[in-house]
Amino acid sequence: MAMTTSQNDVQVQKKQEGEEDDQSMSRSDSLICLSLIRGSGEDSLDGLMRPRCPLTPSLSPRKRTTSQSKTEPPLLRTNKRTIYTAGRPPWYNVTGTTFKEAFVIGLCGGSASGKTTVANKIIEALDVPWVVLLSMDSFYKVLSKEEQELAARNEYNFDHPDAFDFELLVTVLRKLKKGKSIKVPVYDFTTHNRRKEWKTVYGANVVIFEGILAFANKELLKLLDMKVFVDTDSDIRLVRRLKRDITERGRDITGVIKQYNKFVKPAFEQYIEPTVQVADIVVPRGGENFVALDLIVQHVHSQLEKREITVRSALASAHQGQPLPKTLSVMESTPQVRGLHTIIRNKETSRDEFIFYSKRLMRLLIEHALSFLPLKPVSVETPQGTLYEGKRLSGKRITGVSILRAGETMEQALMAVCKDIRLGKILIQTNHDTGEPELHYLRLPKDLSEDYVILMDSTVSTGAAALMAVRVLLDHDVQEHKIFLLSLLMAEMGVHSVAYAFPKVRIITTAVDKNVNDEFHIIPGIGNFGDRYFGTDAPSDWYESDDGMDY
Repeated sequence: MAMTTSQNDVQVQKKQEGEEDDQSMSRSDSLICLSLIRGSGEDSLDGLMRPRCPLTPSLSPRKRTTSQSKTEPPLLRTNKRTIYTAGRPPWYNVTGTTFKEAFVIGLCGGSASGKTTVANKIIEALDVPWVVLLSMDSFYKVLSKEEQELAARNEYNFDHPDAFDFELLVTVLRKLKKGKSIKVPVYDFTTHNRRKEWKTVYGANVVIFEGILAFANKELLKLLDMKVFVDTDSDIRLVRRLKRDITERGRDITGVIKQYNKFVKPAFEQYIEPTVQVADIVVPRGGENFVALDLIVQHVHSQLEKREITVRSALASAHQGQPLPKTLSVMESTPQVRGLHTIIRNKETSRDEFIFYSKRLMRLLIEHALSFLPLKPVSVETPQGTLYEGKRLSGKRITGVSILRAGETMEQALMAVCKDIRLGKILIQTNHDTGEPELHYLRLPKDLSEDYVILMDSTVSTGAAALMAVRVLLDHDVQEHKIFLLSLLMAEMGVHSVAYAFPKVRIITTAVDKNVNDEFHIIPGIGNFGDRYFGTDAPSDWYESDDGMDY
């Protein structure tokens, strides 16, 4: 079947059965090949440096299912951080297992063909948060001293497959597709070496992977859900490469031309151009081909809609009537603990008293939780010169992570008993259109894999936010049995949800209430902890996690 527009801009053909390459991994409903025919003169050398046109109205993005208005951008930027106002919906099911892999778009094409421009245009038109752009340029191999000398003389072939670390690239992209946190090397084109600092990337709904040899590795092809080849005239690519290498990479014009003729052009003809056969879409004219970009964006949106899953409703109907799990530890309801609960649960309690007695209860909870950390025997010498047989933490260190904003109130109690503890923060909100939790922001300390992590939230009802926070920690290679979930008050539903999904996570609280109402509020509950603690009058979409609002 073929379809042709009136301007003859795009021709769509279904791949014939048997034509698909053995390593083509695109989905059955995306196996279409788009051959986009060049317009006359639009990408001539004379027009190469003209200002780029903005996206045409045909690329207007679909409305997202979020609580944001159309006029608001999906993120807020400050000097040091970016906070998404349109969050990342659940990428896991009620068992805590990653269910929704990132959608990976592979962009291939010759050097300076406009791959990055196409990638940025797609990101702009998609208008969804949590999109990651991964460049193959980051994965050049570390050069030996002899190879660096060749590179300095423009005699090293950076366009040959052997120049890339495909093993590392496949590992990184596979982990990113599965939702894991990954570290990407940063390549310095001036020194021809990797910098010491690697970039941490996490949380992709969509991954756009671009590179000259993006389709040259069979294992890499298996990870691509859509394969796009950017086809640009060789003269245009040469002019762009001259400008880029001279202005951005500190090269001289003679060296650039020498390298182009000796390595770049032959490599394109031998390794890059033949891979157009595995592409689902061929895009001439790069970022100016709005018809092609619109088709790509429409397809990605349709695939993301198919991958949407619901978590909260499933949690609300699960685990009813089951005994509480063995991983749950509830503090003994001593007269002191019950007295503190009486004060903070009372709706007539003033804000000052609520804060004071909540802090007392938090301190007791933290001290109780620390008793579950593994300890090893150790001998110390007392001032009297005798030995004392004691205990010391059997592990690397402890890190605290709060679920904003209500969980942040527990940080002072943790710091009071754990000296020099590292702290992280996760912002999770409820999307009131879908009812699902969404990840908006996280800031975690480096190298968490060996740490014991104390995850803090003031209240847990359905467990939706806690479930997402634990999944984030696991994606950052924290070991499940080293995660301690602490909360002043939990509902049985939330306890069961977390324990069912993550049976090795230790759950610690001062009290468990039996019921949750239709609005997911704990009954009898404690009210909106964040509002009562911070003195705000109404639930705030921006500052509260779903469990921090006692639902």
